[in-house]
Amino acid sequence: MRDAILVVNAGSSSLKYSLFGADEALALRERGQIEGLGTSPRFLARDPAGATLAERAWSGDRALDHAGAVDFLLSHLDSGPHRGSVAAVGHRVVHGGTRYGEPVVVDAAVLASLDELVPLAPLHQPHNLAPIRAIAARSPALPQVACFDTAFHRTQPALAQAFALPPEITGRGVRRYGFHGLSYEYVAQALPAVDARAAAGRVVVAHLGNGASMCAIAAGRSVASTMGFTALDGLPMGTRSGSIDPGVLIYLIDEMGMGARELEKLLYHRSGLLGVSGVSSDMRTLLASADPRAKLAVDLFAYRIGRELGSLAAALGGLDALVFTGGIGEHAAPVRAAVVRSAAWLGFELDEAANAAHGPRITAAPSRAEAWVVPTNEEWMIARHVRAAALSAGTPPR
Repeated sequence: MRDAILVVNAGSSSLKYSLFGADEALALRERGQIEGLGTSPRFLARDPAGATLAERAWSGDRALDHAGAVDFLLSHLDSGPHRGSVAAVGHRVVHGGTRYGEPVVVDAAVLASLDELVPLAPLHQPHNLAPIRAIAARSPALPQVACFDTAFHRTQPALAQAFALPPEITGRGVRRYGFHGLSYEYVAQALPAVDARAAAGRVVVAHLGNGASMCAIAAGRSVASTMGFTALDGLPMGTRSGSIDPGVLIYLIDEMGMGARELEKLLYHRSGLLGVSGVSSDMRTLLASADPRAKLAVDLFAYRIGRELGSLAAALGGLDALVFTGGIGEHAAPVRAAVVRSAAWLGFELDEAANAAHGPRITAAPSRAEAWVVPTNEEWMIARHVRAAALSAGTPPR
């Protein structure tokens, strides 16, 4: 019986998946990942409680690509209790450009238009699209839905999306797009049950993980974000630099002879928490380290969040609440504490005990503005979109 929705999130060397029931509850049935694509692939599947369902390693096999990973995953799902259950597939696609402000059922024309966006996200878009092609080749009648990390931000005012560049450049699509939209959309729809006043008002959500960004949301709609043209902009991240004076890049080109690919490697893979600390890109490791460089990396991360919070509060014309989400946002109490203390001028008063317990509310009762911890669930958000898109397209799960 086709009563499940498969959600796929493909990276450069990994394929993560979640399987949800296709009814309104969208209950999780299974999740897992294939890591090490192109090197030493390994597969792990877990049930909703975290118990291992299946695992495999391809020792020495360096030929497994995204298509091979998709083929293995579908075979795995067809070999057990979920056999024949997948009614539709949802994909996280990093870039929808200006054309796609909502999820879309993928056909040949849509896939061709998404291919045209590869220059805007060359490190992400090709990997996002590879599983779509692989599934279409194996099961052409299976509906597939592309869900975009940029879509939630299409509600931003034109000024918030603009760069101060000549029209011959901005006309090529060079503008602020914003990312992590599926996470922000999930938090926005979850917030009314947490803080109804904030959900109807002005809130900044900090999605803090290996990739990190912040978004200003007014009455559930994105009005500004820290990421811009690429997912490199804004906050320092695990290995990404975040915002940097463009003059630094000119200096590196002129004085150090760096080319485009060297700059790309520096800014995406050798900077951020890893570059500053010289220790690790993992916040857990940095918080446990006695190395002063690790402390510097954490302090810089929190400082930049505080600065961006002020900027986003200005874009909102005030602030009712701050929400932390993502791996660091949900689990790193010292980072949250540093940010909330630095934002006392906005009316935040930290509740130390609540913060140590990871919330959900981490501000004291007298606080004029509230701070919350709200776990994100991008996969569930994608499944919800797939269900709606499949129904609207006349191909409901059956």
